[in-house]
Amino acid sequence: MTTDTKETETRSFEADVSRLLHMMVHSVYSDRDVFLRELISNAADACEKLRYEAIAKPELLGDDPKPAITISAAPDQKRLTVEDNGIGMSRDDLVEALGTIARSGTRAFMERVEAAKSGEGAELIGQFGVGFYSAFMVADNVDVITRKAGSDETWRWSSDGKGSYEIAPTSIDDAPARGTRVVLHLMEDAASYTQSYQLERLIKEQSGHVPVPVALIEKPDAERREVADGTALWVKAKGDIKPEDYTEFYRGVSGQYDEPAATIHFRAEGRHEYNTLAFIPGSRPFDLFDQDRKGRMKLYVRRVFITDEADLLPRYLRFVRGLVDSADLPLNLSREMIQESPLLAAIRKGVTNRILGDLAKLAENDAEAYTKVWENFGAVLKEGLYEDWERREQLLKLASFRSTASGENWRGLADYVAAMKDGQKAIYFMTGDDKARLESSPQLEGFKARGVEVLLLTDPVDSFWVTMGPEFDGKPFKSVTQGGADLSEIALADDAAKPTAETSAEVATFIAFVKSTLGEEVSDVRASDRLTESAVCLVAPDGGPDRQIERLLSAAGRLDNAAKPILEINAHHERILTLAKPGKDDLAFRQDVVHVLYDEARVLDGDKPVDAKAFSQRMSRLIERILLQR
Repeated sequence: MTTDTKETETRSFEADVSRLLHMMVHSVYSDRDVFLRELISNAADACEKLRYEAIAKPELLGDDPKPAITISAAPDQKRLTVEDNGIGMSRDDLVEALGTIARSGTRAFMERVEAAKSGEGAELIGQFGVGFYSAFMVADNVDVITRKAGSDETWRWSSDGKGSYEIAPTSIDDAPARGTRVVLHLMEDAASYTQSYQLERLIKEQSGHVPVPVALIEKPDAERREVADGTALWVKAKGDIKPEDYTEFYRGVSGQYDEPAATIHFRAEGRHEYNTLAFIPGSRPFDLFDQDRKGRMKLYVRRVFITDEADLLPRYLRFVRGLVDSADLPLNLSREMIQESPLLAAIRKGVTNRILGDLAKLAENDAEAYTKVWENFGAVLKEGLYEDWERREQLLKLASFRSTASGENWRGLADYVAAMKDGQKAIYFMTGDDKARLESSPQLEGFKARGVEVLLLTDPVDSFWVTMGPEFDGKPFKSVTQGGADLSEIALADDAAKPTAETSAEVATFIAFVKSTLGEEVSDVRASDRLTESAVCLVAPDGGPDRQIERLLSAAGRLDNAAKPILEINAHHERILTLAKPGKDDLAFRQDVVHVLYDEARVLDGDKPVDAKAFSQRMSRLIERILLQR
């Protein structure tokens, strides 16, 4: 036997790991059962990784080719062991996997747990899953003994979860021949996890469908008894699968603990053969808005796990969880070559179309369930309107919006088009970051006067996809803040005031004065046919970007020169009529009024005055003048 002379090394956990462990060790969660599912899931992944590596290096399997997971209980010692014969870990693997947090979104998860109230924390911890670290919910000490496939080195990782861990070499006789053994020294109040009936129930409920057999050894020296046969759920006929089977598989593959909103299970046959089992989550995954926007679908080839980075779905479907198992892709291709395979492109297209098709069926057959899906993932699905030209029409049919006519309900485009007014030629929209502010915008007044519905788009992505020139049912999308309102051909409601751009000579002279006073600050000043109550508003030029997208691009430093806005003036507003009358007002006073009107329009549009100090000085002068005239 080889003797390793390396010494034990003590290391501190990364700061984020320490925070996570502190939350576990010092909290009591109602769903601590999740720890076993997480450890079994890790063990299954290790077995799947070995199966993949063994394609190129079959010697890694040695004389033990069948993957297996074994749960061993020692009730008298309050000890539970989860062991696999998978890929195993080296010393560096142990440091990376168990000493740091690399999983995207984990920091956001911890912030949400810490911010949650005591009653909500239990739901959060089970909803998201926490991988290996969940062991510290039930154990006050954890040992990990491991040997990487093809290596003679064996290592022990040990920690009490209180800030540090030890890594030391260990005897080959004390380590598995290959793979990883996780030994949990259970807390007093977690001793029931050594009871065979409890373990069997948890294995069947939570991990009965992992693609690796799971066996149970009820006590030392007892026989090994298989509890789950490792039959892949996705290859079974749908008629043989219970709803609860799908739910537990979803929880295992997604790392969440909610109910799936929709299950999509099908087998494609013909030119390409593959099985797909995908789930629409019932709640938002915590990594939904990660910058990398990667999907979480796994790729298998003939039940051998290949990768979870194959981009099986477009990025706007990254909330979907599940897997695809291909019968056609060769096992001996590298992950990089598989990514570029035309077969994978065909699979990606087929799976994407099926998921979108099933979402359309859900919208048609169960509006309430689809509304929940849209409320969770609509902001992400709309990214496809910007990125996926080929499926834009399909996505527009799935899209729902708030509008001036819908209140707090959602409005589909088919319903919008069906309710369009005579003479209306476009689907009108307004973008911004706050629905209440949009609803009170003066730019909507002419549309309200004619009963024209306007979509209120408040997600950041809305400002971008509408710039791509989309149409629905032959109707173009048009921003109410861009160019002329084009409302002259739409009849007014019976009791509505008539907005019109017709002006008197006095108002026309005043508008010309406003234009000369503001100069380069605006591209034009004109009478408005959209204002009925407000005196002024700003709109973008016909050829310029929508006002909201211009703000977003400027804030991101992506716009060198912003387009000058157009100031529209309500030629029939009492204030404008008064200001337009010839009188003894001096030039300085009239110029102050013009700049205040412009700043008023900016504030109504969600901007700040051009110059806060100058705005304050003008307001002071105007107030003083009013007081002197009293």
